[in-house]
Amino acid sequence: MPSNIDVQIQHLREAIRLTEIEAGRTPGSAQLLAVSKKHSTQDIQTAFDAGLRHFGESTWQEARDKMHALEALPICWHFIGPLQSNKAKYISKNFSWVHSLSREDIAESLNHARPEALPPLNVCLQVNLDNEATKSGVALNKLDTLARAVLNYPRLCLRGLMILPKPCVDEQASYEQFLNFSREQDILAQNLNITLDSLSMGMSHDFKAAIRAGSTWVRIGQGIFGHPEL
Repeated sequence: MPSNIDVQIQHLREAIRLTEIEAGRTPGSAQLLAVSKKHSTQDIQTAFDAGLRHFGESTWQEARDKMHALEALPICWHFIGPLQSNKAKYISKNFSWVHSLSREDIAESLNHARPEALPPLNVCLQVNLDNEATKSGVALNKLDTLARAVLNYPRLCLRGLMILPKPCVDEQASYEQFLNFSREQDILAQNLNITLDSLSMGMSHDFKAAIRAGSTWVRIGQGIFGHPEL
């Protein structure tokens, strides 16, 4: 009998597919990133068995133990939490993606620690669109400078932007907020004459609005696993 996690993943995949079609997007262009922070390795195993391959963690200490326990599985690990200088070398060596880069000194540390045997580390720049003091992220007026700096690091691959927006009153308001952010990415790509193919935005409560606005990674935890267990 399918578990709750299996059922939730099935429902989410269908909801994502229908939203893509309604938005005129190619099915599969928005990927599901399972936010596994504070959830057990057993839950991750269940989600993996249901077909998920991308999992997001927000601290190195928690991720390290899970990576060790699940090392036999070909999981693609994404770091989605605040980055600390003293943990950058571990993150760079053990993750395939970082969604939360917002400082050049951290970028330098990630680049320096990335093993030559691995592909360049995929990074998204986290933007603090509303200059909220409680959230990490580069200010919009400093985004161009940070992006240009990251492009100079050969062991990093700049893929796009990430946002943790303020909650909105309804889906339309969320959509408009996400759409404005999507346009900021387009402006950045045009200014730098580069291609940015990844937009990390949308969570359990607003992923449909994010997909409508162009998100390529929706970060969903509670919608898959329920409330955190750890």
